[in-house]
Amino acid sequence: MSVPWTPRQRWAARLNADTPPRRAWDLLETLGPEGLSQSSDEDWASVTGAELESVRAWRGAAVAFDVVAEELRASALGARLVLRGDPEYPDLLASIHDPPLVLYVQGSLGVRPAVAFVGTRVPTPYGRRMARRLAGDASRRGLTIVSGLARGIDAEAHLAALDAKGPTWAVLGSGLGRVYPAENALLARRIVAEGGAVVSERPIATPPTADVFPRRNRIVAGLAWSVVVVEGRHKSGSLITARLAGEHGREVLAVPGPADSVMSEAPHRLLKDGARLTAEVEDIVASLPDGLLLEARVVPATAPPPPAAPTEEEAQVMALLGADALSLDELVQLSGLDTTRISSIMFGLELKERVSSVPGQRYAQKEAR
Repeated sequence: MSVPWTPRQRWAARLNADTPPRRAWDLLETLGPEGLSQSSDEDWASVTGAELESVRAWRGAAVAFDVVAEELRASALGARLVLRGDPEYPDLLASIHDPPLVLYVQGSLGVRPAVAFVGTRVPTPYGRRMARRLAGDASRRGLTIVSGLARGIDAEAHLAALDAKGPTWAVLGSGLGRVYPAENALLARRIVAEGGAVVSERPIATPPTADVFPRRNRIVAGLAWSVVVVEGRHKSGSLITARLAGEHGREVLAVPGPADSVMSEAPHRLLKDGARLTAEVEDIVASLPDGLLLEARVVPATAPPPPAAPTEEEAQVMALLGADALSLDELVQLSGLDTTRISSIMFGLELKERVSSVPGQRYAQKEAR
């Protein structure tokens, strides 16, 4: 059974609807719930030092916000409201320039130190493999894995942490009631069920719009001691997160990639700008502050049975793939088999977890377990 919100929580939710976080904090701390209930536009201007035109808009949005309905929506999702200054509010996030006034939280915000993983939504097989390996190893070393639940590198990092039986936090740009992308809603539920957390600063029903994601990225960077960038184009959103991490005083790490891959543009740019080169988990551990205690997690030796061995024909097709990703047409040309037969072979290899489909209707070998 959910605990009813306090007057302070209700006013925080109202302020959070439209008032900038730092201004909202000043108002909540200075006026308090009772003072806010009796305040005027002039009171808000006096506290914040902002122009009357701005505070009229902020105050109008706060007064109009249906906090009763918001509390019911949060309760229905099993979400709680964590305010800046609450014991559960992460200290590391509170230390950034403009920490969120509130966090809507599903699940558990534990005390393990965190490292963030960000990168492209359309990774290469190499990028997926590196994200999985590094995030999984970091989780086993005692770190919480933070990312944004997006397609690609974000999802790979979350899944690697879950496979390592460690916690992971997903920070949404939308509200908790509008998980984006929708295809990762099941992943979000798994994160909560397995001891992690799904977090947002936005009201429950906030839709995913382009303007909210850069704001979300400051939370991803703010929750973590280090940010690891795995693949991205030269205008990748992961560069925004890396810049914000630098502004927060956090370490920026980059995974080098093939020189001829466009997905290496973002990490290679960061490396030129002084980011720490990262190829193994020890590089991540070395980026953490001295004295930070890590409790390595021992995963019980109950690994699933290995996938069934490929047939001779399947092995021949896998040899054609090598380290590259190939389309169905390319496999037909290289193998000499017809499209129907190749399709059947690839389906069998996917069932045996030997290959996976990647963007562009291509196939790539999975890393051996």
